[in-house]
Amino acid sequence: MATFELYRRSTIGMCLTETLDEMVQSGTLSPDLAIQVLTQFDKSMTEALETQVKSKVTIKVVPSAQGSRFTQGLGEGHLHTYRFCDNVWTFILQDALFKNEDSQENVGRVKIVACDSKLLTQ
Repeated sequence: MATFELYRRSTIGMCLTETLDEMVQSGTLSPDLAIQVLTQFDKSMTEALETQVKSKVTIKVVPSAQGSRFTQGLGEGHLHTYRFCDNVWTFILQDALFKNEDSQENVGRVKIVACDSKLLTQ
């Protein structure tokens, strides 16, 4: 199974990487074993997100218009940056509205990194 290494940049991935680095530097863990742990982390994160996450979220970037009740308080939402490189999309949104079945949340700035999961089976 091929995996993306995207989740290593998440909070938990960064903490795992830092801990493994400390263990390698202190001689507690071999570099080869640390790489195996990171590879397993990539596989486990990919599998968990594919099989265990069932909720869906709608993202809207709504530019406010004066006098509009819908956008009142949302700010000037917009797509700040987007890029497509090596089959990976990166979006940086400002003042995005995230909605699911239960709630909605306005987020000041968010970075979304998306990959085609079909590439994992190649």
